[in-house]
Amino acid sequence: MASSNTGPVAERVTEFAPAKINLALHVTGRRGDGYHLLDSLVAFADVGDALTVALADRSSLTLTGPRAAGVPDGPSNLCLKAAAFFGAEAAIALDKHLPAEAGIGGGSSDAAAVLRALARLTGRAVPPGAEALGADVPVCLPARAARMRGIGEVVEPLGDWPAIPAVLVNPGVPVPTPRVFAALDRRDNPPIPDPMPVPANARDAVALLARLRNDLEPPAIAVAPAIADCLSALSARPGCALARMSGSGATCVGLFPEGGADEAAAAIAAAHPEWWVVPTVLR
Repeated sequence: MASSNTGPVAERVTEFAPAKINLALHVTGRRGDGYHLLDSLVAFADVGDALTVALADRSSLTLTGPRAAGVPDGPSNLCLKAAAFFGAEAAIALDKHLPAEAGIGGGSSDAAAVLRALARLTGRAVPPGAEALGADVPVCLPARAARMRGIGEVVEPLGDWPAIPAVLVNPGVPVPTPRVFAALDRRDNPPIPDPMPVPANARDAVALLARLRNDLEPPAIAVAPAIADCLSALSARPGCALARMSGSGATCVGLFPEGGADEAAAAIAAAHPEWWVVPTVLR
């Protein structure tokens, strides 16, 4: 992702790190090195984390926010890895609102936000090869609706993809991604058909998505049956045209192209106060 700046423009910048939602995820193969090949349609929510970044003599990470507990603050944190990948020392403050390991790319979106911030601070472009930080990092750099393929390195913007009102639900159960992939019945599933038209409105988008799938949903439900409960709760709400798991779980998304997302979120949160439930708009 190139920066239009020609030099440093600020001492400190803040970037939003939105939740990444896999509206469709087809597992199409596996490379010799073990990495799975994916074909996925991705959109981004208007809920997420916030990062404030400044250049420093030594990189550091400060954690705040309602979801900060349990987030690693050492060298394994993707924000610090992103600074090292960029080739900069940075003081990073992460205000964490997204649940971790939830299939919504929270860590990857945070890392991408650090890269965008450092590009703004230095006037340099983000180096190529950001997929080395994680498969979702390249698509999280522009943070707009896109089709991603390969191991995440091929990102094709979807242009005028329509905004879709939605509800995100996470039951708060851990879903280890390696276990989900290990439980896959097959790894050579058909890709998303080409050519793929960009729908004109939210209703058409849902109709397109209904013909696609998330290949990780069945094995994830086998690992964490609570995912099925989330999907049932979403599907039962008036106006929900499609309910699907995002990524490798456990977050599920209900799409409400005709409205009703706020009411659905309130009802589900009241019935399941232990779940993370938020209404949003996907773009």
